[in-house]
Amino acid sequence: MRYKAVLFDMDGTVLDTLADLTNAINHTLSDYGMPLLDKRRVAQYLGNGAAHLMARAVPEGTPDALREEMLRAYQPWYDSHCAILTAPYPGIVPLMQALREAGVKQAVISNKQDTAVKQLAAQHFPGLLETAVGESETVRRKPNPDAVLAALREMGVEKRDAVYVGDTEVDLRTAENAGLACAVVGWGFRTEEQLYEAGAEHIFQSAEELRGWLLE
Repeated sequence: MRYKAVLFDMDGTVLDTLADLTNAINHTLSDYGMPLLDKRRVAQYLGNGAAHLMARAVPEGTPDALREEMLRAYQPWYDSHCAILTAPYPGIVPLMQALREAGVKQAVISNKQDTAVKQLAAQHFPGLLETAVGESETVRRKPNPDAVLAALREMGVEKRDAVYVGDTEVDLRTAENAGLACAVVGWGFRTEEQLYEAGAEHIFQSAEELRGWLLE
């Protein structure tokens, strides 16, 4: 096998969270009388955390204080509605099971708030992960390397023995900032053109392809 540990991004990499995220942001926008967004627009706004999503979702010129109020309303509502339509991408659970059987340690890293990250990880990947880390008061959002480094410490794995797997330019920068190799997948929230422009050298098109490479 290539690595002793694999650190997965969550949204767009191991879990298709787009429908629940879209519903949550539109619920908040609706409560404040603002225009709703379609899923394609929301997908392009994802990857930098809830504050960035809200900043992009509200109409231009929305006062900062109002946007922050909306963010405070959005986060607990999403926490309580984050597992309605969300599901793993095809082949992800078998991939994680194969890695587990091979003795590879695994973690999920996300810019989603830590409460939702831990809830979703426990629900969809029971017994498969060493840890799941999201944004919190002590963990800065990606591309800061905080969450990656915290997961490595918890797993007891050196940087050279781990790979980060993600689906956006944010993930590429996160891996770079943390000093890890990065594997890029093409089934998430960015187009192939966007990923190659961001510096991807290869894009894995299925969990089966990724599995073969990781366990080679």
